Amino acid sequence: MNAPLGFSIARWWSIVCKEFLQLRRDRVTFAMIVGVPLVQLALFGFAINSDPKHMPTAAIVADNSEFTRSLMAAMEHSGYFRFTETLTSEAAGRAALAQGRAQFVLNIPADFTRRLLRGERPAVLIEADATDPMAMASALGALPAIAQSVAQKDLTGPLAHLAGGQGAFDVEVHRLYNAEGITQYNIIPGLMGVILTMTLAMMTGIAIVRERERGTMENLLATPVLPIEVMAGKIVPYVAIGLLQATIILIAARFVFHVPFEGSVVAIYLAALVFIAANLIVGIALSSFAQNQLQAMQLTVFYFLPSMLLSGFMFPFGGMPAWAQAIGNLLPLTYFNRLIRGILLKGNGWGDAWHDLWPLLAFSAILMMVAVKFYKRTLD
Repeated sequence: MNAPLGFSIARWWSIVCKEFLQLRRDRVTFAMIVGVPLVQLALFGFAINSDPKHMPTAAIVADNSEFTRSLMAAMEHSGYFRFTETLTSEAAGRAALAQGRAQFVLNIPADFTRRLLRGERPAVLIEADATDPMAMASALGALPAIAQSVAQKDLTGPLAHLAGGQGAFDVEVHRLYNAEGITQYNIIPGLMGVILTMTLAMMTGIAIVRERERGTMENLLATPVLPIEVMAGKIVPYVAIGLLQATIILIAARFVFHVPFEGSVVAIYLAALVFIAANLIVGIALSSFAQNQLQAMQLTVFYFLPSMLLSGFMFPFGGMPAWAQAIGNLLPLTYFNRLIRGILLKGNGWGDAWHDLWPLLAFSAILMMVAVKFYKRTLD
């Protein structure tokens, strides 16, 4: 057949209409066209904050006086600190920091007020979880001004001379787990979770959709296997891939970036194994909604963006608003970041890690049931 001569506006407009019609029928792609910009605007415009405020702070108060209460009120009024619990011992404070329940622990000694009134310049201790240097920098930088404002407010009249000079009391800061403030110590462990999330969810989702497109899924239908057996069998090779990726990252972390390994290597691999399983199940679930490989990739990107931005990998988790933290607490990467950083940098054992491990297990179990249900529908 001879090709038509000349450019035809009518033929061109027909092609344009056809493409718009196909986009309208491809609901996943159309949703991504609208959804991705909206999600990015919401995340970067409202959820992301590089100057975190209202970070959880625990207090060990052995001297409950007017001055100590004024100090705690001034810390909260600064916007950087939010007292969430009162502890009774330094060991309980270290446990709160190790488990991630607190970003800071304020320790006020028993003789603080007595020594303050004597002009002996007593000190209060602030212990900080320094695994994320960016999260604590602004708050610690505000402490000298907070201490000075408390002294000027409360030490008046006959006590006014105590507020002058170098200050009425000192604020000693102990940066735990990353005293030098090396950013790589925080980024490299989190990068393991980001890489596993991006690669495993995408590979699993595309692999299943590809079988459906090629028609090989019908071969599975002809075999006497259950949907749970098909999905469990399909993810095993990708588990090996995930463990290989984790090993490469751990070797680079130790010998290239010199990230400290304070915890057990066995605990690291067990945590990684649970996280790998969670992401593979995510890939299977996404493949149940996708009709082709392009849609599977689009859904993976839609899942990956909030995971990377709301998990505490790039931006401090404590600096996000409550609604963003609620979304982040639904994502496996949030818990894995705490797990891997806690094991590597803090030396956490299973007792400290369990409160971040069980949400991963629950997420995997619930999503597997959802994936099995939708997998049955796609086969019908």
